[in-house]
Amino acid sequence: MAFTPAPEESAQSGTHAVTNQPPPLAPYDAADDTVLLEGLRREGAGWAEEELRRLGLRAGSAEAQEWAELANRHEPVLRTHDRYGNRVDEVDFHPSWHHLMRTAVAEGLAGTPWAEDRPGAHVARTAGGLVWGHTDAGHGCPTSMTYAAIPALRKEPELAKVYEPLLTGREYEPELRVPTEKRGLLAGMGMTEKQGGSDVRTNTTAATPTAEPGVYTLHGHKWFTSAPMCDVFLVLAQAPGGLSCFLVPRVLPDGSRNTFRIQRLKDKLGNRSNASSEPEFDRTVAWLVGPEGQGVKTIIEMVNCTRLDCVMMSATLMRRTLVEASHHARHRSAFGARLIDQPLMRNVLADLALESEAATTLTLRLAGAADRAVHGDAGEQAFRRIATAVGKYWVTKRGPAFTAEALECLGGNGYVEDSGMPRHYREAPLLSIWEGSGNVNALDVLRALRREPDTAQALFGELALAQGADARLDAAVARLKDLLASASETSARRLVEHMALTLQGSLLVRHAPAAVADAFCASRLGGDWGHAFGTLPDTAALDAVLARALPGNN
Repeated sequence: MAFTPAPEESAQSGTHAVTNQPPPLAPYDAADDTVLLEGLRREGAGWAEEELRRLGLRAGSAEAQEWAELANRHEPVLRTHDRYGNRVDEVDFHPSWHHLMRTAVAEGLAGTPWAEDRPGAHVARTAGGLVWGHTDAGHGCPTSMTYAAIPALRKEPELAKVYEPLLTGREYEPELRVPTEKRGLLAGMGMTEKQGGSDVRTNTTAATPTAEPGVYTLHGHKWFTSAPMCDVFLVLAQAPGGLSCFLVPRVLPDGSRNTFRIQRLKDKLGNRSNASSEPEFDRTVAWLVGPEGQGVKTIIEMVNCTRLDCVMMSATLMRRTLVEASHHARHRSAFGARLIDQPLMRNVLADLALESEAATTLTLRLAGAADRAVHGDAGEQAFRRIATAVGKYWVTKRGPAFTAEALECLGGNGYVEDSGMPRHYREAPLLSIWEGSGNVNALDVLRALRREPDTAQALFGELALAQGADARLDAAVARLKDLLASASETSARRLVEHMALTLQGSLLVRHAPAAVADAFCASRLGGDWGHAFGTLPDTAALDAVLARALPGNN
């Protein structure tokens, strides 16, 4: 006998009504960030503000956010052979990846600044990354390496003459073809090998000269080469004169495929929209870049550029997850009040906002130094040399803890993939590993201090600009001098951490509102802080910090 429900039971059950949940964040304005816009103007790229705001709306659009989700859900696939059995070594991407890449290249986030003479071009690119990075971090890898390849390639003017106009363009053409037949190129790099990792001087890939001057053949195996679909790569290999830098195109001038056998794609923790590979070289044709035996010296400028991008990408993840956390807190209620109105949640969000502001401000200061160094400022070059390594160490180290705390603001909702927060959390550790792990960067700071005294002078010259403005900052600078006097490899991390916090504090004292600078100096420099985010002192002006930081308040 069939059961017939009563009319009132036929209606949708109230247990399925969705209440007390935030609406979708997208569309939103990723450039709605006072700290970013102030830094853009201060570092000499105010002329790019209108374009940056336009890009911010596009980055926060529902369409662009969906591209990011799809590019990570449908990961790249390696195709070693075509249907006939010919070796092709290609990587297939979801169309959303190409949408993201096409936009990034068109917006000048790859090599474009090197083709522009106007001051602030490199700052504008970094600011663009801080905004467009609200979509997906993975495609920032090939754009970053393309940007960074230019100064290294310029060590060989004849090669630069051919490739630089294509690497600095705004056209994205993903198909593998003869490089000079394309309107735009992407560049990658292959340095690390399984026996050495960051110790690239132990590389075993061999470079053998051919009868043609400057042309070699390579034989070896790289352990971690990201973005294998790029058109050209800068590769380190052992030539007769020592470790040297080479340009390796995927397609040779005659249209044949260069030997670039992709053995496998890495199964990574994060950055899954981007392919990372192990390529094998076997009589692979390569062109020497810079003198034999000076491979590290040739490619080091590329590393400096990509380290800046690691700082930028970490700051972007901080801002992106802070926006998500604050959006949730504004629309979610618990225990009789909205989360955003509850004192302890306000402390957490304000503490995250301080960290985010300090990271963004430092990122743009580093970009300004890079821009001015390109135009011949020796003092800024020295500051950039040490401060980029300091920022790379500290900001990228803060990223995982920051994203974990922002995720926790969403509670269980933040732990499920649909929220997008797990993707951001998995992304964060990469930026501390890429371009030298924490130890490598800390030791690099020590190396700079010992071998290049002008770097210490530049750093303390920067700190002196805030002298007398805050007693806690002055005390931190004095302590930094004491730490420098007794610096050792064992204490390198402690030294660099203190450098970073002192530098961030000085920038905020000079450029941020008093409430922000006071809260940062009290907590990060004055010791009035706990061991987790959300432990700011009662004296911190939480309302003022949040009013400055949260989107929609400006």
